[in-house]
Amino acid sequence: MSQLTIDVLGTGCEKCHELEANARTALTRLNLTAEVNHITDPLAIADCGVMRTPALRINGQVVSQGKVLSADEIAALLPH
Repeated sequence: MSQLTIDVLGTGCEKCHELEANARTALTRLNLTAEVNHITDPLAIADCGVMRTPALRINGQVVSQGKVLSADEIAALLPH
């Protein structure tokens, strides 16, 4: 299995931090390891095609924009 990468895209607001925490919780629940990045640069976020933050990207694919997914919602999106 290849390395799992999760990117939280957002300027560092409270909702962005909540999304990152939920992603880490989902990983723990599924006993997965992943590289978790927090991308705060507005130009880098726009380059990903994201117009609303916070956004979540898994292995390069944007799976959510403009809302905070729960740990359960994130877990359902992760390969396991």
